[in-house]
Amino acid sequence: QVQMTESGGGDVQPGGSLRLSCIVSEEAFNRRALGWFRQRPGREREGVACLTWTWNIDYLDSVKGRFTISRNNAKRTLYLQMNNLSPADTAMYYCAADRGALCSASWLDGGPTFEHWGQGTQVTVSS
Repeated sequence: QVQMTESGGGDVQPGGSLRLSCIVSEEAFNRRALGWFRQRPGREREGVACLTWTWNIDYLDSVKGRFTISRNNAKRTLYLQMNNLSPADTAMYYCAADRGALCSASWLDGGPTFEHWGQGTQVTVSS
């Protein structure tokens, strides 16, 4: 059974940092693109960061220079390091696995090609 389990969310003040983790079952990890997505209050789900199997990376423009996606193959874990957080980053964050190895052209639009999803972890940035 495919499992994707996020952790690391929480409450943080503006300017603070959090690291999200996502443990991925083998079927959903190997040779797949992995991504982080978020759904902010009142908005559609959007792509935040995408990591291909061959380590090509893409980011949502508003998080470039602040967020870093990475993975540990031995631990089958995907990470999202988030620095200099702002209230606009408040959202439910999800990890997901694509059906293929690449980040599709549509990944920013909520990841329609991503077929396995975690349950989400809440990030709240406020003072």
